[in-house]
Amino acid sequence: MLIYVNVNAGRDGNGTKEMPFKHINDAAKIAQPGDEVVVAAEIYREYVDPVYAGTEDARITYRSEKPLGAVITGAEQVKRWEVYEGNVWLTRVKNSIFGVYNPYKVYVYGDWYFAKADKHTGCVYLNNQAMYEATSLEECIRGEVYECSWVPEESVYKWYTEQDEEKDETILYGNFQGKDPNAENVEINVRRECFMPSKTGVNYITVSGFQINKAATTWAPPAAFQDGMIGPHWSKGWIIEDCEISNSKCAGISLGKYLDPENEHYFTNKQVKSPTQMERDAVCRGQYHGWLKENIGSHIIRRNNIHHCQQGGIIGRMGGMFSVIEDNHIHHINNMMELGGAEIAGIKMHAAIDVIMRRNHIHHCTMGIWCDWEAQGTRLTQNLLHDNQRPPFAKNLKGSMMSQDLFVEVGHGPTLIDNNILLSDVSLRFATQGIALVHNLICGAFTCVGAGTDWRYTPYHIPHRTEVMGFMTILHGDNRFYNNIFVQKWPSEDVIIAHDSDEGFDTENRAVGTWMFDAYPTYEEWVAQFDFTKPADMKRCEPAHFGHLPVWSEGNVYLGGTRPCKQEKNGLAADDTADTGTDDAIRVELVEKDGSYYLDTNLYEKMEGFSGNMISTEMLGMAFEQELRFASHDGMPIPFDADYLGEHRGKAVIPGPFARAEDARKIL
Repeated sequence: MLIYVNVNAGRDGNGTKEMPFKHINDAAKIAQPGDEVVVAAEIYREYVDPVYAGTEDARITYRSEKPLGAVITGAEQVKRWEVYEGNVWLTRVKNSIFGVYNPYKVYVYGDWYFAKADKHTGCVYLNNQAMYEATSLEECIRGEVYECSWVPEESVYKWYTEQDEEKDETILYGNFQGKDPNAENVEINVRRECFMPSKTGVNYITVSGFQINKAATTWAPPAAFQDGMIGPHWSKGWIIEDCEISNSKCAGISLGKYLDPENEHYFTNKQVKSPTQMERDAVCRGQYHGWLKENIGSHIIRRNNIHHCQQGGIIGRMGGMFSVIEDNHIHHINNMMELGGAEIAGIKMHAAIDVIMRRNHIHHCTMGIWCDWEAQGTRLTQNLLHDNQRPPFAKNLKGSMMSQDLFVEVGHGPTLIDNNILLSDVSLRFATQGIALVHNLICGAFTCVGAGTDWRYTPYHIPHRTEVMGFMTILHGDNRFYNNIFVQKWPSEDVIIAHDSDEGFDTENRAVGTWMFDAYPTYEEWVAQFDFTKPADMKRCEPAHFGHLPVWSEGNVYLGGTRPCKQEKNGLAADDTADTGTDDAIRVELVEKDGSYYLDTNLYEKMEGFSGNMISTEMLGMAFEQELRFASHDGMPIPFDADYLGEHRGKAVIPGPFARAEDARKIL
């Protein structure tokens, strides 16, 4: 059945084409399996709470009648502004408009939040652009550049809030820099979410072609309820496609965790157990609460434009397993730099079991993709990542994380990263094991190799299931590097990182290549520690059981002064420099033209005639801990004969993401 919605309809609509419902949520109260809700191109200032689930064979679909024409927003317009002082105006809002959740009383805070907790979940928007929250009225009046912002020219637009308890009103001040807010489009966050069921288990919903924006979402760490402007809320089989998702205070899309009151922000509220311990609890408690392949996950997130969210574009703990995240454009995440903590990225997934992330374009984010804990069977393929790094003019926010294209943390693998283009100054933060990097173009450093995971015992799972198979700390190693191209595109000097809590500092490597794995054994060296001619002896084997795992490296190309590891076999390490003042210098530039991108590079001239072997699942072997191959989710081998563009690799297999040198100039 088709159910129609038009905000301009009368209040007595019945969902027919002749008498549509006025609100999407009216349709959401009655839509049954197989129904399609068709929404006219208008602005819908409401929270949509789907009541009924679809089925695998009869989904419930919500579709914008005109692509991106229907807007679901968590914001309300505010027109009654009065001049307060200079460029600053004032308005008062009755608190009754917020219901039980007033975002101007709630701060962004919780487990794994490291910045100062002085930013509310509410926000003020001027012509669809988020303004910066001041922590005092004086700061709002001054309207000065915020030195941590990645877009400083926008940071002079300020807002500040106070509560009038006697009148039960929220007072808002706005420095609009000479603009008249009554003549402009000024909105404020009112609702916490836009489209998200209030109960769990609302399965098989499709949301297609909407604009979804401006919600007062909350900080979403792994051992807490994770809300987003849109999300399935611990359900199965959602499709979110062809939407524009922007201006969430925290998460745009949540594929994450249900509310578990006994584990909710446990460290923040009680402190007596470490947050890492409570993440382990969350995994085990999740299985009690139905975290099984049959019940949760298997979502499709595709062709969305996700931008200007201040925690993450896509966030999820456990609820996103077995999903496909493809063809999304995710950009300008956390650029305001008002929030800081360990849950910020274009995509931040915990327990991305058997998740495929492919053909996504991710740029200008604090981090690109962060796979945290249990990246088992996770595959990152054919993605383009660039400019995921703090600009040099922006001051580092205390409590913020360092930037990189990819961060894989405390997992046992197998995690497959193949046919990607990684152009930021750090390509991969490597606090994990069990990774295979195959046919990538890597222009940034590896950091955190062998570090940051002491005593972080992490679960691994029955293959292609969620049931826990065991727990183990991260030994590091068990990594494979095949047919990649490494280029020193950025300066190779270490970066100095000031501590948040004292006057100390750390250094972070920026020298590109696999050289940081020199201290790791080859397989032959590792297996020689076990003397199979003698009876098994636990004490004799203990050093090997807790030492680094082996590393394999073959067929890689090292250009621009990059360095191979000692394990490299049949590689090419060209004797060149990264000096851009010479005609022979290595050049890798991403060029934008008419909204499309291509590479301007001379890489392939430098490696002309060099080729490697065709890579196979058999060649990659098994991730150590769960003895699981780098294979498809059905256990079938992965063919590596298709490149970044989907073109066929023939007999001459050249390293990097392209089957042919000339393909680098094609649209990416």
